[in-house]
Amino acid sequence: MEKRPLKGSVSSIPMSVPASYQSVIDKVANGEKHRHCSSSDDDMIDITTGMANPNFQDELTSSQYTDDIPGIGQYEDFHTIDWQRDIARDRMRHRYIVKRKQNSVFDLVRGAHDAWSGWLCVLLVGLVTGCVAGVIDIGASWMSDLKYGLCPQAFWLNEEQCCWSSNETSYGDKGNCSQWMTWSELIADAKTGAGAYIIQFIFYVMWALLFALLAASLVRMFAPYACGSGIPEIKTILSGFIIRGYLGKWTLIIKSVGIMLAVSAGLSLGKEGPMVHIACCIGNILSYLFPKYGKNEAKKREILSAAAAAGVSVAFGAPIGGVLFSLEEVSYYFPLKTLWRSFFCALVAAFVLRSINPFGNEHSVLFYVEYNKPFMFFELVPFVGLGIIGGVIATIFIKANLYWCRYRKVSRLGQYPVTEVLVVTAITAVVGYLNRFTRMSTSQLIFLLFSQCGVSDSYGLCDYVYTRNNVTRVVEESSSGPGVYQAVILLILALIFKLVTTIFTFGMKVPCGLFIPSLCLGGIVGRIVGICVQRLALEYPHIWVFGGECASGDDCITPGLYAMVGAAAVLGGVTRMTGIIQQL
Repeated sequence: MEKRPLKGSVSSIPMSVPASYQSVIDKVANGEKHRHCSSSDDDMIDITTGMANPNFQDELTSSQYTDDIPGIGQYEDFHTIDWQRDIARDRMRHRYIVKRKQNSVFDLVRGAHDAWSGWLCVLLVGLVTGCVAGVIDIGASWMSDLKYGLCPQAFWLNEEQCCWSSNETSYGDKGNCSQWMTWSELIADAKTGAGAYIIQFIFYVMWALLFALLAASLVRMFAPYACGSGIPEIKTILSGFIIRGYLGKWTLIIKSVGIMLAVSAGLSLGKEGPMVHIACCIGNILSYLFPKYGKNEAKKREILSAAAAAGVSVAFGAPIGGVLFSLEEVSYYFPLKTLWRSFFCALVAAFVLRSINPFGNEHSVLFYVEYNKPFMFFELVPFVGLGIIGGVIATIFIKANLYWCRYRKVSRLGQYPVTEVLVVTAITAVVGYLNRFTRMSTSQLIFLLFSQCGVSDSYGLCDYVYTRNNVTRVVEESSSGPGVYQAVILLILALIFKLVTTIFTFGMKVPCGLFIPSLCLGGIVGRIVGICVQRLALEYPHIWVFGGECASGDDCITPGLYAMVGAAAVLGGVTRMTGIIQQL
């Protein structure tokens, strides 16, 4: 075995070449014709600039593009691809197909298939990504509700779907749905009381530990690459780095199942980041159906870029945001045709997910909200304050998480990844169950924080008492009910709890994303600030700070809008992605 740098490559990567192929490589390097390859790498580069030998075009055969000669067509693990050589090989293949179009009908069909294979590939990627995302959303929702109870008449339905089957109440009226049975009702036939609370607590912790154990065990035994978010590695792969197995079928299966289990365990993580990794796994697997992409690493990156856009599209219901994410954040090679294919792939994935309707709200995202009132000019001041607070929270999280990851790496803790997952899950479940805001899933909490005050109580966030003059329709007296003060205190405790648990959770050997925890932290801070500003506007509507805009007596402050601004601030500070947040 002899290691030589590849002639004509950009990065001159040493590769192991078998002795049986050494003579072939030598002839190729000297420009001699051979039955396996009829030009050297230098000749391939000359083809891209129009300096190819005219006689060379007549000697092209289809086998030249399918033979896998070590050192010429394949790359070793943890090596960098040669962009210039791979693009040259694809141009050679394309010229051969175009040249033979007029020879027969078969060659004409082959040329047409080659022309539209890219669109067909991204279409399949979008369809499969949308279906997988729908399965993950439905499975995670069902298993998350399994910690609280069961629908006896149809066990495959979650709490919301079970209550929809009953026409006696709406899902928003918690505790009034007779179709859904809590574990305390199934075991002790009791819905309230100390005994019912203990039973619910035991089942909540038990299911959380079971889900976390399964997620960590599957990742460790079958697919170690399935842990984490996957976005940093996707960036590395799209820049031209080879990581064998990172986008394989086992990683896809274990990542999809593991993220459902990890989210259902109640850990402070999200499934939106891993959806990008899952979509790229789908794109990598489906690209092998088309040799044009499966046997050319540079061309394969075009499919992976479109797949990354589809992953963000199904995660947030934002096709344009997915394209911008792929263009600005992850892709290294992004030609114009890839832009349109990425947009098409993201649209198909979003349409499939919308058709499946996993959230039951006719939207592709769980926390869909709509604000009709514009913000006031004076609200720019608290918005700036939220930006500063979001940056501080992001700094605390990044520094603390880096310190903990270094400690995990050098200590014996890193040798017991499953034990670490179980310990963090137990602490999260035990402590989180005591607070109603941390007991619910993170996505439901974000939806609650973003929501406007309506008829329902919304867990005390809208417990205001208004006294209006029936003649002038102006608020003469307003006061905050006890539910508001209690909710603010619980939100402060939830903020501290979520921040600490996210520091220890992100980086464990389970699939985990950082988008949802960041949105949750910012949403909590924004909702607290929004409640405070709303209270000031109700108490002092005529002072110069509010500029008379709140003097009419109507609610001019929307705390849910503050929660959204705070969520964007923390997410931008943690991920350093400010432009993409506008689309998400």
